[in-house]
Amino acid sequence: MGKKKKEKEQKKLRTPIVSVLGHVDHGKTTLLDRIRKSRVTAKEAGGITQHIGATEVPIDVIKDICRDIWKAKVSIPGLLFIDTPGHKAFTNLRRRGGALADLAVLVVDVNEGFKDQTEEALSILKTFRTPFVVAANKIDRIPGWQKCEGLPFVKSFAKQDDVAKRRLENRIYELIAKLYEYGFNAERFDRITDFTRTVAIVPISAITGEGIPELLMLLVGLAQKYLEENLKLHVEGRAKGTILEVKEEKGLGITCDVILYDGTLRVGDRIAIAGKDDVIVTKVRGILKPRPAQEMRLESKFRGVKEVTAAAGIKLVAPDLENVIAGSEFEAVESEEDVEEFRERIKRDYEKVAIRTDEEGIILKTDTLGSLEALINELREHGIPIKKAEVGDIDKRDIVEASANRDELNRMIVGFNVKTLPGVEEEADKYDVKLFIDSVIYSLIDNVTQWREKVRLEREKQKVEALVMPAKVKLLKNFIFRRSKPAVVGARILAGELKKGARLIKPDGSVAGTVRSMKKGDEFLSVAGEGEELAIAIDGAVIGRNLSGDEVLYVDVPERHARIIRKELYDSLSDSAKKAFDEFLEIKKKVTEKPLWGR
Repeated sequence: MGKKKKEKEQKKLRTPIVSVLGHVDHGKTTLLDRIRKSRVTAKEAGGITQHIGATEVPIDVIKDICRDIWKAKVSIPGLLFIDTPGHKAFTNLRRRGGALADLAVLVVDVNEGFKDQTEEALSILKTFRTPFVVAANKIDRIPGWQKCEGLPFVKSFAKQDDVAKRRLENRIYELIAKLYEYGFNAERFDRITDFTRTVAIVPISAITGEGIPELLMLLVGLAQKYLEENLKLHVEGRAKGTILEVKEEKGLGITCDVILYDGTLRVGDRIAIAGKDDVIVTKVRGILKPRPAQEMRLESKFRGVKEVTAAAGIKLVAPDLENVIAGSEFEAVESEEDVEEFRERIKRDYEKVAIRTDEEGIILKTDTLGSLEALINELREHGIPIKKAEVGDIDKRDIVEASANRDELNRMIVGFNVKTLPGVEEEADKYDVKLFIDSVIYSLIDNVTQWREKVRLEREKQKVEALVMPAKVKLLKNFIFRRSKPAVVGARILAGELKKGARLIKPDGSVAGTVRSMKKGDEFLSVAGEGEELAIAIDGAVIGRNLSGDEVLYVDVPERHARIIRKELYDSLSDSAKKAFDEFLEIKKKVTEKPLWGR
C-alpha cells in the first residue's frame, strides 16, 4: 500500500454517534426536527418518543445550518443522532443509547430545570463516561425574550433587553449549580477555554432554531478534536450493529432497522443476529439508506446501496428475519467459529438482563426487546408479578395462560405497541381476562396500576364489610325503654362502629346479648359510628338480671377476625377504636387464659 493511500485510510473517520437524552417533553425530538426540517414529534404516539430513532446528518447540511459561524476544517462525514425515549421506563433503551454514543446532548428545559429523567440521563452518561453538552432548550419561552428565527445564540442574545438577558443568566447559573452537585464543572459555551474539563451549556430554542448553529458546531468540533482516535474506521474489522426495529415492508418482506456502529457492511455479507430461540445466521440481500437528514423510523424513500460505513442508520433486507429480537446485536461473520463466539457473547449479555418470571403473574407482550426490558422494570417497580414476558403480538395461548392465574389481579395481558390476533378479544371475554394495550408507555402503566388499585380497594372494602369490627358502647340507665324480649335501652358509641347483629360482651367476658336493631329518632340504622347516641334492642338481655343498664359493653370480635384486624387493619383504626380493641383483647386473653389470643 502506497504511503499516500495509507495516510488517507488512517484519516478516514466514521460518523460520530450522538445520543440525545433528557426528560420527557423537554424537546429532544423537536430539536432534531429543527435540524432535519421534519415533524416527527407530531407523529409520535402521545407526542412522546417510544423507540430509539436514528438520523444521519451529513456535514454539508451541518455547514449550511452553521453558515454564519462556520470556520472549522473537518474530516468527519457528519453526525448520526440517536433520539432516545424520555420516559423513565426506558432506562434500558437509554443505557443502550448511552453505550453506543461517542457524544451526547442532554436536553433540559431551561425554564423547568432538572427533572427525574434528566438526573437519570446524567447517571447514564457518567456510567459510560460519554462526553456531553447541555442544550438549555426553550429560551424562546423566557418572559420578554425576543425571538430571532434561526440566529446563532450569540447574535440573538445581543438583541435582547437587559431584563431578558438577566433572566436567562439566572437560569443558566441554576443549571451550572445543579451540574456541580453531580460532580461536573459547567459554564456557558462561549465562556469556556478547555472543553475537556468543562461541560458546555448551549442556550437554544428547538422551535425558533436559536443557538442550534453553535450546538452543531460544538458537537462537530468536539468530535474532530477530542475523539479522532475513537472515530478511526476499523476498515478490516467486522461490521457490528444494533437492531432497532423488526417490521414488514411492502415488496421487501421482513426487514430490520439497524444502527451500524462499527466497520463496513456489504451486500452479500454473512451476518449473525440474536433471535428468539437461537442465533440466526443469514446473508445480506439489500442495504437501504434513508435520504440525508431524514428520520429512519418515518422515512418513505430509501435508496439501495452496495455497502455502508459506520456509523449509519440503515434498513437491512435478508432472509429468515422473522424471529429476530428488536434491541439485539448483529455482527458480520465468516466462519462457524465466528458464529459460536457471537453466540457465547450474546448469551453472556442476555444473562445480565435475564427476564425472570413468576409462577403467578400477568402476561406481558411488547414489540421490541428494549421495551420488554423497560416494561418489566416498570411493572416490577409497581410490585406487579410477571408470569410470561415476550416480544410479539397477543394470541389465544396468552389468554389461556393468563386465565390460569388464581388471583383476578393477575388475569391480565399488558401489550405495548402490539396487535391482538383474530379471536383474542372474544377469548378474553370468555375467560374473564383483562386486556391493556397502548402505544404510549406512561398511559399503559397508569391504566394497569389504576385498575389494580381499584380492584384492591374494592376487595379491602368487601373484607372490612364482612369483618366484625371492634366497638365500645355505654348503656344509658336513664333511657331504659324496655327490660327484655328484647331489652331496649339508650346507648352512646364510645369507640369504633356498632353494627346490627353484633354480639356484645361485658368487661368480665360474659355475654350481654346480640344487637337486634338500632334506632335514632324515627330512623332504623344498620351501623352507628363513634359519638352517636341511639336506642338499641338487645336480644338475650334482661335489664335487672344480666344487665343493670349502665354498663360499658364491647363487640365480641371472633378470633379469626381479630387476627386480620391486628395484622392488616389496626393502623387504619381511630385512636379510640385502637384503645377499645386493645381492651377487648385483654378481656379475651383473661377469659380464655390464652396469652396469644387473637395473634
